[in-house]
Amino acid sequence: MRVGLVVNPVAGLGGSVGLKGTDGPDTVAEALRRGASPEAGHRAARALARLAARRPGAALAVAPGAMGAQWTAGLNLTVDLRPVAAETGTARDTRAAVAAFADCDLVVFAGGDGTARDVAASLAPGQGMLGIPCGVKMHSGVFAVSPEAAGAALADMLDAHRPIDWDDAAEVADIDEAELRAGRLSPRLYALSRAPRLRSRMQAAKGGGRGESAAALVAAAAQVAAGMLPEVLYIIGPGTSAGAVMQAAGHSPSLLGVDAMLNGAVIARDARAADLAALAWDRDVRIVLGVTGRQGFLIGRGNQQIAAPLIAQAGRGGLIVLASEDKLTALAQPALWVDSGDPDLDAALAGFIRVHTGAGRQMMMRIAPAA
Repeated sequence: MRVGLVVNPVAGLGGSVGLKGTDGPDTVAEALRRGASPEAGHRAARALARLAARRPGAALAVAPGAMGAQWTAGLNLTVDLRPVAAETGTARDTRAAVAAFADCDLVVFAGGDGTARDVAASLAPGQGMLGIPCGVKMHSGVFAVSPEAAGAALADMLDAHRPIDWDDAAEVADIDEAELRAGRLSPRLYALSRAPRLRSRMQAAKGGGRGESAAALVAAAAQVAAGMLPEVLYIIGPGTSAGAVMQAAGHSPSLLGVDAMLNGAVIARDARAADLAALAWDRDVRIVLGVTGRQGFLIGRGNQQIAAPLIAQAGRGGLIVLASEDKLTALAQPALWVDSGDPDLDAALAGFIRVHTGAGRQMMMRIAPAA
């Protein structure tokens, strides 16, 4: 198997600063102005480190600089550098890199849904794609659940003795970021592409809220709101499930952003990671979270404003999770995945948690690191 690697170095840049995506140069510039730090390359390096540990000397065709070669430095990998004119991570650069991998069987990319769209649009007939998750929003069904899972899966795929099971109709989906920042979801299916079927190592395409028990969820949220403790900072994650807690407390949630409450009052709306860190200084913290439909992600998909240090401060005991029973039973895997960006923290969060599903109703679910 011949494998090409391309990294979108600005993927996910807007997550921690509340931009809900990083499509377009203006958004990238705004993310940097707000103090965002690029993380996509480091996540790609985690995947490549797992690959090198599992299959020393594995061969990869790579794009130059920050779009690939930079992240292979110091790893026991055989690198075939392909010429690509630019290294900035624009859609044009990604498409040019994929074109340079026309002789490869599989294109591995580090990015989010926008990068997945660019890769899918540039694949040659018969080529497959595998995503290292680095974006803010990752609704497509072509991503591994974590960088380490991507590296391990790639190592298995490079084993000539293992047949590869391909899905020729993996969904590549994206949403309009401008609409998302305005609080409206506008999802769209852009392509059906070829991706490996890798059991629990691949995330499902994100599902909608079909069959949600809305009344039961409202009752669960009211119970959580009534139990809020004085002088405890409550971080309210994005989505309708977590937002129902704010509504039960008499406030309108950001819905697709992260809010903060203290003593029944909203003290931050659509907050950035730095804002939340400042508010949480020397305080007891609870984090209210929902679950992504079908995928089962609790942390690391669309809520990157809730950074690893804040999650560590709250601990597993400080996580308050709400979801309907319908959503939990429809998950592609019977687990709640965490991908905080800190593998040690993800491992520490592993265990069981009670998910609020209705008034006086809870369902025990397993938290698992996406590794």
